[in-house]
Amino acid sequence: MQHLLVLFMLFTFIHNPQPEKGWGIFYLYVYLHTLKEEIMLKKSCLLLVILIVSLLASCSADTKTDANHSGKKTISIGWPLDIGPLNPHTYLPNQMTAQAMVYESLVEYNDDGTISPKLAEKWKVSDDQTTYTFYLREGVKYSDGSIFNADNVIRNFNAILENRKAHSWMGMVKHIDYVKKIDDYTVALKLDEPYYPVLNELAFVRPFRFLGDAGFPKNDATSKGIKTAVGTGPWALKEYKKDKYAIFKRNDNYWGEKPKVDEVKIKIIPDSESIALAFENQELDLIYGRGIVSLDNYTYLKDSGNYETAISEPLSTQALLFNTQSGPLQQLKVRQAIHYAINKQSLVSTVTHGTEKVADTLFWDAIPYADIDLKALKFDSKKAKSLLNEAGWKLENGQTIRTKDGQKLELDLTYIATDAIQKPMAEMIQGELAKVGIKLNIKGTDVMVGLHQLMNDETDINFWRTNGPPTDPHNFINESATPNASGVYEAKRGLAEAKDLNKKVQQVLVSTDEAKRSQLYKEILTTMHDEALFYPISYETNNVIYQKSMQKFVPRASEYDIPYT
Repeated sequence: MQHLLVLFMLFTFIHNPQPEKGWGIFYLYVYLHTLKEEIMLKKSCLLLVILIVSLLASCSADTKTDANHSGKKTISIGWPLDIGPLNPHTYLPNQMTAQAMVYESLVEYNDDGTISPKLAEKWKVSDDQTTYTFYLREGVKYSDGSIFNADNVIRNFNAILENRKAHSWMGMVKHIDYVKKIDDYTVALKLDEPYYPVLNELAFVRPFRFLGDAGFPKNDATSKGIKTAVGTGPWALKEYKKDKYAIFKRNDNYWGEKPKVDEVKIKIIPDSESIALAFENQELDLIYGRGIVSLDNYTYLKDSGNYETAISEPLSTQALLFNTQSGPLQQLKVRQAIHYAINKQSLVSTVTHGTEKVADTLFWDAIPYADIDLKALKFDSKKAKSLLNEAGWKLENGQTIRTKDGQKLELDLTYIATDAIQKPMAEMIQGELAKVGIKLNIKGTDVMVGLHQLMNDETDINFWRTNGPPTDPHNFINESATPNASGVYEAKRGLAEAKDLNKKVQQVLVSTDEAKRSQLYKEILTTMHDEALFYPISYETNNVIYQKSMQKFVPRASEYDIPYT
């Protein structure tokens, strides 16, 4: 009876080991103590112990698998912000990395800069370059099993165009005359005049991606929200808890190559230090993207040798955008002095640990139309002080802040509070400018708060970045002439050349002459560079670190399209 009782307790432990783990060991001890005095059962005891230990080891391994992934192949990634409602046609709080998992576009931007078919198998462009005819891929289904066809494409385009103002940052939106159905799998996009970056903009993560019919609200106004996230992409939302996690399952209706894993779990962890710690504790399989963890932590994890790492090619440019509307930054010499005052090489090396490349111009040479000869303003503190003196900002004896007409040379800089790279950069820049007599006040805010402050002339300097592929440089050019888009339009108001720049921007985007287009780009970028509207800092990369249990994970040219598949 004693043997049976103890075996029953052990059986209970084996099938539910976690709560009674300590008791299971105790049960084993009691049983062995009971057998100790029963000499005739020594051999049986030994065999039984081997059996029990084997069972415990087996159940322990099974429990680990179930606890981590419930028997499924899962990738877990940390992200600082909630994924949002997954509306393909709207912006924040929707996270582009999550939108790209669920929704697809007509065409795709490739790592080599080319455009290839996606939901459209092919397309043709009219001789006058105002009509794009897309031949849709047949047999494509949404995650709920519904059919992707021309009617659905028209419905999505209409919903997007009903909210044109919100999408005005994308130049194509202003030029779309109409979209019409030719047949069940053919649609025509008509422009009011030629606009050369159409395919690039269609390839972007939003807004021109496609929602299944079940996701539309009654009035089709997706700008007000969607019913449910239904897309043609490789993933479908399975489970979601706001500000906690989102679990995406493989879309078994996916028309393309299906993902090799069953699920992707995005864990919402606002603090970058906590993301690094969770990864080190093997609670995460992957950290992807810039600013997700501090580069101190990235370097520590990389140098440990316990993980795999990868760095993408340069994607976008991190810069400071100067507000020329009012205040000291109206003066070119003050803007130029800031360029000379900051030791950019030290700034980038210290903060990014060599993962990013120093940027002396707004775009790196591989970006279309950006390979032009522009003179870099290199670090030279003596030059910075000289320019400030010439601009009338003097440093009186015993003073640490320059003054002019009784006004202190004091500037405000805003950065994104959740960005693990911008804060240390802001602190270093603050110290560098103090050396030449400029007081810089720095403040971390939400991305939209800082942007609105710049637009409303409430701050002097804002961290700013290009979008990267597939929308550079044309999207930047368009934004620079579009109010309430990215702040560039407002920031350059104080330039004497502002109106001329706006005129050239409109010309370059509709030009059908390649030589003329190249010349216009050269003139626009040269003017902005010479006027020191931006302080380029670094060409950004995606820093990827992952557990050795994963196979080689190669970051893509798009910052937001994480290749989970």
